[in-house]
Amino acid sequence: MVYQLRIAAPLIAAVMFAAQVSALEGLYTEQQAANGKLNYDKHCGECHHLALSGTGHGAALAGPSFLAKWGNETIASLETLIREEMPAGAPNSLKPSVNTAITAHILRVNGAAAGDTELAPNTGLIIGVAVQGDAWDAAAAREAAENTGPIIFQSWSDAGVIADQANKARGFVNRTIDNYEPVTDAMLAAPPAGAWLSWRRTQDGQGYSPLDQIDRDNVKQLTLAWSLTMREGSNQGTPLVHNGVMFLTHPQNVIQALDAATGDLIWEYVYDYPPESQTLGGPTKNIALYGDKVFLATYDAALVALDARTGDELWRTVKADYKQGYTHTSGPVVGDGVLISGINGCERYKKGGCFITGHDPDTGKELWRTSTIALPDDPNDATWGDIPFELRAGGDTWMPGTYDPKLKLFFIGTAQAKPWVAASRGMSPLDAALYTNSTLAIEPKSGRIVWHYQHIPGETLDMESSFERVLVDLDDRQFMVTVGKDGILWKLERATGKFVDFTETIYQNLFLPLNRSTGRLHYRQDIIDAKIGDPVSVCPSIYGGHNWQSAAYSPATRAVVFPMFQLCVDMVGREVEMTEGMGGFGGESRVYEMPGANGKLGRLAAWDINTMTERWHHTQRAMFVTAALNTAGGLTFIGDLDRYLKAFDTADGKLVWQTRLGAGLHGYPVSYAVNGRQYIAVQAGLGVLKLLTTAQSPDIHQPSGGNQIYVFELPH
Repeated sequence: MVYQLRIAAPLIAAVMFAAQVSALEGLYTEQQAANGKLNYDKHCGECHHLALSGTGHGAALAGPSFLAKWGNETIASLETLIREEMPAGAPNSLKPSVNTAITAHILRVNGAAAGDTELAPNTGLIIGVAVQGDAWDAAAAREAAENTGPIIFQSWSDAGVIADQANKARGFVNRTIDNYEPVTDAMLAAPPAGAWLSWRRTQDGQGYSPLDQIDRDNVKQLTLAWSLTMREGSNQGTPLVHNGVMFLTHPQNVIQALDAATGDLIWEYVYDYPPESQTLGGPTKNIALYGDKVFLATYDAALVALDARTGDELWRTVKADYKQGYTHTSGPVVGDGVLISGINGCERYKKGGCFITGHDPDTGKELWRTSTIALPDDPNDATWGDIPFELRAGGDTWMPGTYDPKLKLFFIGTAQAKPWVAASRGMSPLDAALYTNSTLAIEPKSGRIVWHYQHIPGETLDMESSFERVLVDLDDRQFMVTVGKDGILWKLERATGKFVDFTETIYQNLFLPLNRSTGRLHYRQDIIDAKIGDPVSVCPSIYGGHNWQSAAYSPATRAVVFPMFQLCVDMVGREVEMTEGMGGFGGESRVYEMPGANGKLGRLAAWDINTMTERWHHTQRAMFVTAALNTAGGLTFIGDLDRYLKAFDTADGKLVWQTRLGAGLHGYPVSYAVNGRQYIAVQAGLGVLKLLTTAQSPDIHQPSGGNQIYVFELPH
């Protein structure tokens, strides 16, 4: 693209940049400009430089060249350009208030003064006057510009040129999905074989695909069908597939609709979130499909509904104030026509506590709110001892839940009380602190807790039991199974929450020998007695055992396959100020290899749910860092830290295929079909998990970045 640009002679003094404070006061507030800087750094700084000095890919937005171009233009015209041309490749994607705040930041850097009133949108003041006040010589600036002749160059010196180049070169505008079929309750309960409609495909959380085109015999023929670069961050999402369209969740609260057979982009939605609302690299484990909408839980503690056909935002509902630390790391689940979701960021002391909400999917209206911390009027209030409600923290819901449409019950796990160590929160491990570290069975229409089962009362070592709840039917009995960081496999009756059985799936020394008749765990005495500053050594570690990498169930083998870490930890509690607004995690830890692991930190094991015995296990140096995926082809797919996507025989654990990709694998692999062809999809790019993996596996190269989705198929 060629632009016509006037190359000026040396600028006369009248148009030189002046750093002095403007004679005009009160153009913007410091808070508005600070917010503008955060958004500028996020959306503009890469091309235009964080100091606004320009790069080879974006114009300078401060200094003589900027004033020479923009000094006689209005603030409104600059704001219009920002709105219509920025960010590169995604114009008109920022909120109007964000565009105005970015404009305020640019004015501040150029010398305009702050005041007590925010910059109003589309302000008609001349930029030169805003910056230099009475010293601005508009006539001299015009004369300098008019004395130059037009020369045809491709130039990077005009504000907005690189964005204009990128947008026009890309030539992409959101398209519409034709003939979109609304997702019904019946579809969610029994998806078409080729679809992946929920977080773990089905509402029961089994992570199992009935597709069998790819099997033990031909899996070695798998080849790459397509791939796509994704946004940076913790790439821990789950692609959903419906009617041949993939709805892909990126880090940074971005959703794309893609042709699932080719990877062609149909539409993209970019949510504008405050940068400080993102936590842990910004994982978003899942989105939800229901009716004609796509639902996203955002970093800044809101729910958003999009038109599934176009990607247009239909409604936004704020659940909590992100400035108090509230955020989301997982998304909603649909149960009985209600949009159900939890919340994170509950480690600080605050009156709101942690909770689960139900929302109307058509309007976004909140229908109910259920606390995961026992309230003063709750029968279980006494389980917190004498700790007042505003100093009860924790009970986060890190994972999506599962749903039984026959029982009309929604199941979800809650995390431990905070701070981690009981002594740090002024409690003992003998204080149960309900409803932390529990399974909750909730009625979707009302939010009523029908039953709860606490797996570890008074948890004190960051060994939460908040992960997936897998619903399994065996011989006409309905069970719910789950594994926490401690590696204990639980089996409960899902209609009542009655304990059935539990067993150890990995070496643990936290608890006295398990009593399989009572279903109760009892800490070692030194753990119970530990005071602030007393270190405790335990296995597994605070990373598990098991963690967010969800298990997958195989109806053919009646076994659940769990990825696990063979690590241990030293934990020590620190003093925490017991006042509202304080709190936090309050613990320090040192993670190390589990004795007897012999350098093999990754473990994959299949457990028979009927007998609660291990079928097989596989250990290796590289940790498994994706969820497991089981298919009717008799295969278990999983990814590891060393960049391998692997396929195991689900029946015996034999490795039958592997391929190496660009970065450590992450997220939740899925399988789907389009036009009779089966595909396997997996995401790569670890994000914040590198804090663990680089420390424990320094011998394994972990590339920077590398966020990507890879999709495999059999040869045509």
